[in-house]
Amino acid sequence: MEDFDQDGPRKRRRLSDDGQIESSPTVRTLERPVSPPPLRRALKTRKDVPSPFQLTRIHDLPESSNLSTVSLRDILGDPMIAECWEFNYLHDLDFLMDAFDPDVKDLVKVNVVHGFWKSENPSRQRLKLQAEKYANVKLHTAYMPEMFGTHHSKMIIVIRHDDMAQVIIHTANMIEFDWKNMTQAVWRSPLLPKASSGSLTNATMLNLEMGSGQKFKQDLLNYLRAYDTRRTICGSLVQELSKYDFSQVHGALIASVPGRHGNDMNSGTLWGWPALKQALTAVSVNEGSGEIVVQISSIATLGPTDKWLNMFFKALQASKKKEINDIKFSIIFPTAEEIRRSLNGYGSGSAIHTKTQSDAQVKQLRYLRPILSHWAGDVNSSYQESSALNDAGRRRAAPHIKTYIRFGDSQCSSIDWMLVTSANLSKQAWGEAMNVGGDVRICSYEIGVLVWPELYGDGAVMIPTFKTDLPGSVKSDAAVVVGARMPYDIPLQPYSKDDIPWCATATYTEQDWKGETWGND
Repeated sequence: MEDFDQDGPRKRRRLSDDGQIESSPTVRTLERPVSPPPLRRALKTRKDVPSPFQLTRIHDLPESSNLSTVSLRDILGDPMIAECWEFNYLHDLDFLMDAFDPDVKDLVKVNVVHGFWKSENPSRQRLKLQAEKYANVKLHTAYMPEMFGTHHSKMIIVIRHDDMAQVIIHTANMIEFDWKNMTQAVWRSPLLPKASSGSLTNATMLNLEMGSGQKFKQDLLNYLRAYDTRRTICGSLVQELSKYDFSQVHGALIASVPGRHGNDMNSGTLWGWPALKQALTAVSVNEGSGEIVVQISSIATLGPTDKWLNMFFKALQASKKKEINDIKFSIIFPTAEEIRRSLNGYGSGSAIHTKTQSDAQVKQLRYLRPILSHWAGDVNSSYQESSALNDAGRRRAAPHIKTYIRFGDSQCSSIDWMLVTSANLSKQAWGEAMNVGGDVRICSYEIGVLVWPELYGDGAVMIPTFKTDLPGSVKSDAAVVVGARMPYDIPLQPYSKDDIPWCATATYTEQDWKGETWGND
């Protein structure tokens, strides 16, 4: 109840005909002590959780398309950073070092892990030459046992002066090109405090709950230990990270390391598609008609038939309940038209790869075409004018991001799970089909984070958000609503019968918006 205004005018009492104050009939309720009215049922309050993944800032887009985005300087510009481990495929050390606070960038211990194992590799030589300018930079060459493998993981781990640590997993190479006008995503852990108790014993490590911070920590440390197969690279980092508390982390680490891997769970960690399949068995999904959307920047040679793709898709269908077969699959990959109109024009296509020229590649395109969709939602004018189109604000920022999302319905209005990773659609990244001995061969290092609604509370839901990380404007009766920042427009726009995926090794004579052509004359 609001307080009465003690200084304001009071209501005049009614007077009788003789001028006396007239008494009022006694009101029974006033004879009782005054008590507050019974409490109404508490209003249901909704908790909105911002997207666990952020998009990177796009230099040539307006502020309206850059809300809640993140830059490399946002990640590394804190003067409290004492040590940084940077894992990636491509590196520009000048670009990396420029992201640190200028007052401390010469003091931060910077460890760079790359996969250029051949001493004559030009990329390795350039990296070594750059490193000579920075006394605080140390280069580490990852062990690469597979000829066709790459060190493709994209991760930053920082140790801070305030006894905190942070893990950042993202999709961009450590070069300016990737962070300027290409669509990328970043997952950042909370700041992790020092743990109060000792490290886990092997007995408890084998029974950790999928999606918990302890399970995430176990898998991350096992991933880092994989670098030390032949020589010690990450031993000191493993020792240091083991001291930190990951309990506030919500998500499952999904990684790949090179080698032949069986079902031996002595370490508690699986790799590649078996790791993703295992994690998905902990996730509840909508039993209605849903859709799994694979959005990548590279499609490797998968084979002349869809045998491997079907095996991989079957792994993506795993869930806590029985397998649900009524699921649609789509693959988002840009066409030449979308590359032509991107912010970098044809230049964007240098980071986006598939091949469509050999007989085997033509056969692959034949079984992929029915499930291919465009990156941008405005290629077809009928979609562009649709009031139902949700604009993610990234149509002109070509995709280097990799996302795997299971939508809970055919309208893509809810999300059962979302994975952001370095892994493209390839056998090298995810692993071959299991052989007769139960082993899976993986060639590359990859890393990503899988999230789903239940990690944020019972009854939580996850919904796609556009140009914002928060789901505030979306109606939902759930107590907890988690946003999932979308990098592409919805509804999806399927390829027409004449559409062909962008191919970086092809020739394109039609000029892009910058007046450039692509390929050999």
